[in-house]
Amino acid sequence: MEAGVIINDDMNDALSQDSTPKFKPPFVWSPRPAGSTDLVWRYPGNPILGRRAIPCAQAVYNSAVVPFQNRYAGVFRADHMNGLPDLHVGWSDDGIRWELSPEPIGFATSDGEMPKPAYGYDPRVCLIGEKYYITWCAEYHGPTIGLAWTSDFKTFHRLENAFLPNNRNGVLFPRKIRGHYAMLSRPSDGGHTPFGEIFYSESPDLRFWGSHRFVMGAGRLWWESVKIGSGAVPIETGEGWLLFYHGVRSTCNGLVYSMGAALLDLDNPWKLRGRIPGPILMPEQDYETTGFVPNVVFPCAVLHDESTGRLAIYYGAADTHVALAFALRDELISELLANPATV
Repeated sequence: MEAGVIINDDMNDALSQDSTPKFKPPFVWSPRPAGSTDLVWRYPGNPILGRRAIPCAQAVYNSAVVPFQNRYAGVFRADHMNGLPDLHVGWSDDGIRWELSPEPIGFATSDGEMPKPAYGYDPRVCLIGEKYYITWCAEYHGPTIGLAWTSDFKTFHRLENAFLPNNRNGVLFPRKIRGHYAMLSRPSDGGHTPFGEIFYSESPDLRFWGSHRFVMGAGRLWWESVKIGSGAVPIETGEGWLLFYHGVRSTCNGLVYSMGAALLDLDNPWKLRGRIPGPILMPEQDYETTGFVPNVVFPCAVLHDESTGRLAIYYGAADTHVALAFALRDELISELLANPATV
């Protein structure tokens, strides 16, 4: 489904929202299909954004969404017609139908020495206090983690890059750990990254990062034998931090990206408590198996309704579309606790 196209009656029927939700705006939800036992299931109106969602784009995918002032706001990856990706703001009343700004985000900075990146992609958005922090893959002599904040999704204030190149998949925690800001990242190389493991880092001020700790590595499970990377902002639960991530395996037909779930210790998030052995969502539908990069499911954002435990997962499909899936927090936590892991 292309952006700006009104969802038809069948799609509207498939979208279920609480009449008196604790979560505002009304939480995006579609019930598990009858007879399904899957931990994660897809929105039947997928994909919710198509490749030509804005005129300058050849694809829109791997994007982040948050609730904001009784609406939803998002930062979206758009691959432009010149071949370079950039970030665009989007707005929605229901989390399904989106209006994207045709102009890329312009980041304000008081440091004239801070060069403008040639590209930006794969954003995440994390609310800490009263500021929404955006992390993304920014160009600076190779891929690194860009960092900025906004309070209104109109003006964006750019901070120093978090790390030296090469690094990707920077994901902030939604509160301080041990009095410090905390981030997960995936050190990489300058190319397509034929390796990758998740690390934890802390900062007192979002400028200087240290206390680096290994969190979890690739190769232990068949579906993530090549590399892994953090996906959405971790969700705090009574049992630990619920982390959605992507895992990659190599096949005769190229790389396959799937979605996994892990549980990190609440006080020491570099300690792994649980890890579901198999992928919780893998490329199966046409919009996931066919596109600019086929066979990709890439989570970037999760909405969490604390009162019901409902989760709405936004993910990139085949490096072409934005798609949506659903899960229940407590079911995932139970599965993770049944599968303890330490690496």
